Amino acid sequence: MQTLKAVFLNCSLKSSDETSNTEGFIHDVQTHFNQLGVESEIIRLADWTIGYGIEEDLGGDDQWPEIFEKVKAADIVIIGTPLWLGEKSSIATLAIERLYGSSSSTNDKGQSIFYNKVGGTVITGNEDGAKHAAASILYGLSHIGFVIPPNVDAYWVGEAGPGASYIEAGRDNEFTKSAIERLAYNTYHLAGMLKNNPIPAQGNTLE
Repeated sequence: MQTLKAVFLNCSLKSSDETSNTEGFIHDVQTHFNQLGVESEIIRLADWTIGYGIEEDLGGDDQWPEIFEKVKAADIVIIGTPLWLGEKSSIATLAIERLYGSSSSTNDKGQSIFYNKVGGTVITGNEDGAKHAAASILYGLSHIGFVIPPNVDAYWVGEAGPGASYIEAGRDNEFTKSAIERLAYNTYHLAGMLKNNPIPAQGNTLE
């Protein structure tokens, strides 16, 4: 089987000069991907200039098209987000909107450009909202053509209010470690299946 490629869109509000608990969580998923032979890359979206809108390319200094080339080359796309006020981050919303801007683009079979790509999400925070955020993200990905395997919403939330975050307190949580393993293996297995046996074009074209 050809080597699978994964891209993580880290939607932390922090740029790369700050520690991101979401990125720490992503690294723990990457540990499994490395063992499985999946090539993976993290893109910290806060480091990029990304315009607001539902377009593939907004022109000017918009850097989304460069990010989108990495998405197109990936077999697995995982959106990572912190929780703020019980919701996914504003950058996660922005990323999904920009992906949606390409939902009318097609592959060589006339299907959505996102067909045969596998989606998932990882979430960290010190408040409720992980399942709500996961539902929003995974529905958005499914709606535009991604395939969503079972159990690909891995998360960790700490005690309510200020306190230790994932890197400090979450890595030994057995529930979260099991969720990370399921996410890694289920995205890997389904992406491999679709690589060798893609969704037929019959009844599934945009043309």
